[in-house]
Formats: sequence, C-alpha cells, structure tokens
Amino acid sequence: MSPAAEPRQALVIGAGLSGSAVAYSLAVRGWSVTVLDRAAGVGAGASGLPAGLAAPHVSPDDNVLSRITRAGVRATLQRAQALLHSGTDWALTGVLEHNLAGKRRLPSDNLASDSGHDAPLDSPLGMTQQASAAQIAAAGLPPGTPALWHGHAGWVRPRQLTLAQLQTPGVQVRWSQAVHAIERRDQAWTALNAQGHTVAQAPWLVVASAFDSLALLRSLPGFAVPLNPLRGQVSFGHMADLTNAQHQRLPPFPVNGHGSFISGVPTPEGPPGWFIGATFERDCTQAPVRLEDHLANQLRLASLLPALGEAMAGQFGPDRVHGWAGLRCTLPNRLPAVGPIDRLRLPGLCLSAGMGARGISLAVLCGELTAAWMNQEEPPLPAALAKHLAAERYART
Repeated sequence: MSPAAEPRQALVIGAGLSGSAVAYSLAVRGWSVTVLDRAAGVGAGASGLPAGLAAPHVSPDDNVLSRITRAGVRATLQRAQALLHSGTDWALTGVLEHNLAGKRRLPSDNLASDSGHDAPLDSPLGMTQQASAAQIAAAGLPPGTPALWHGHAGWVRPRQLTLAQLQTPGVQVRWSQAVHAIERRDQAWTALNAQGHTVAQAPWLVVASAFDSLALLRSLPGFAVPLNPLRGQVSFGHMADLTNAQHQRLPPFPVNGHGSFISGVPTPEGPPGWFIGATFERDCTQAPVRLEDHLANQLRLASLLPALGEAMAGQFGPDRVHGWAGLRCTLPNRLPAVGPIDRLRLPGLCLSAGMGARGISLAVLCGELTAAWMNQEEPPLPAALAKHLAAERYART
C-alpha cells in the first residue's frame, strides 16, 4: 500500500505529547484517527510535566540538532498560539540561557551579515542573540555573566497542548486500552490486548508511546531503534508561599542552562507556582518522586541563579516543595526516530519517539513529519535535515 492510499484511517498508540501531535496532524489532513492509551486520561506519562520550555539548541557550528530544534520551536509555538490560551497554557516570554559550561556559543562567521531581529527565524541569529546587560541584570546574575537570549521561545504546559490536540475533529481517543502486541493482518495493523483480543485495527499504525514503544516493536523484523528510558523530576512550589523578598528576586522570564527555572505558571493544582528541574537519570524504568532529587534540583537552582537559589533555600523543605516525575525516551544522538520503521518489511508502520528532554520543542514537528510522509506531502524540513530524524536510519539490513 502506498502512502495516502484509501482508506485514510490510522491507529496511534500513545496519547501523550507525541501521539497527540501525530493525531492532530493527520486529522487536519482529513484522516480518521483512533488513539489508544493505557492510562485513564491525559497527562499520565511525560506529557503530565507541569511546565517546560520551547527553546532552541545553540551550537558554534550550527549543527543538525540546532537547526532541527529551531524548526521544532517554531512549529510548537505556532501550534500553541492556534490552540492554547496565552498566559495560562503557554506564553511567548523569551528565555535567558545562562551559559554555565561555555558550550552554547552562537556561530561567529556564517551569519555575520544578519543583524538582530532582522534575521529570519530559521537562522541562528533570528531566534537567539547574546543576552544584553539589562537582561542579565533582570535575571539577577552578575554583570558580564555569559548568557544568550532566545527571543522566540517561551514556556508551555504540555498537558494542555496534548489535550487540545486530542480534541481535534477526526480524532477518537480510547482510554484504558493497554496494547500488548501488534500484528499485520490482511493489509491492516491490529492492536491486541493481554488476552490476544483485537483492540483496534487500521491500515496505518503510528507507535508514539515513548519508551513503551520498545516492548511493542522489538520483536518485529527490521526493528533496531535503540530507545532508552530517561527519568526526570521537577520540583515546584506555590507563588503564594514566597516572601516579598523572594518575589523581588524572581526573573521576569524563564532561565535555563543547568535545568530551567520558570515562575508564575499554574501548578497542577491551579494556583501559580515556580518550577525547577529536571533531573536526568538514565536506564530507569520507574518514576517515583524522590527527596534526593528535590535536593538535586535545589543545587540546580543555586548553580543557575545563585542569588535566587540562596533566597529560596527554605522553599525546598519537605513541608513546602512539591514534585513531579516522569519517564522520557531518548536515543544516542539526541534526535528522535520518526516515520516509517522499515517500508519493505513493515509497510504502514511508523514511529514517533525518542524526543528525550526536548519533547516540547520537537513533538509537534515530528507529528508534522509523520503526517506529511503518510499523506505524500513535502516534509516540513529540508530533506538534508529530515533524513537525520528518519526511523529507517536504524533499520536492519
């Protein structure tokens, strides 16, 4: 079967940020999409992250990851503007990057002719510039602190974006549907439950269930995508618990570099809060909230924003700090695996996984890439970049 052949029906396994992005991108192209998820509702996995950043990666040589994340951030913020409420679900705030390790340097030569805000968004200087003295001071950092300013960046609440994408006409979500196996039968893909009964069936299947994708796919011929789990914990608290002195030290925009700090964003309970994290723990398949990770995030804040970290030390007490932990899915080169897994041996089967810690910046773009391939469209990235995301790059020969 060739892409876009009738019927245009697809199954998506995984109703998180990645799966909902695929479902949205297919539905707006006229596809009928059924999304299956083992959870009882939105945000049970990594998409339940209370708040995170859409901000580009920067490198001196403007490498592949940098170029792809710029495209991803543009796609995410455009989707957020179309579907979400500014100020409560997302905000285009700009993001200051404290260049702690000295690695995040802008390319020095190839865009010397571009100047500030006149540069196009697909160029390094269109999204990111050296931070000004005023921006560094506003963050509470000492003069001369090495920092970058991502002007076209901001915070997003992933659960709200996931929910909005799943509510698109043409998308049907079936919760509490644990898929234990997939099979190709009579030119269609079949999702099976633990008892071997058919849960759903369609000519096309996109697996977008993060690290859980591995259990479904690893026994299939040609599959060799090295998906790995990455546990992360965010620490947060309520703005109402901060003193006036602490409020005065809060930066007016998010700051990242060694983790990220965001404030004034609604917490899962509703009231506005502050957030710091996330931790990185590889090869961990469970995601409990741990006291030691709150302490690790306290050290993160002290490194990222020293004056604020000192002022807020008391907010990390067990009676005040709250936590969220989840599993992300990563690949060795930090680039997702998207699209057909093996067109010859596994026709009609696609993947959208491996976003790592950049799911907010990459999931929407990866959903568009997957849908463009299935719908026989030009991809939303130049071919030279899109090939670096192709799931088939891992196909066994």
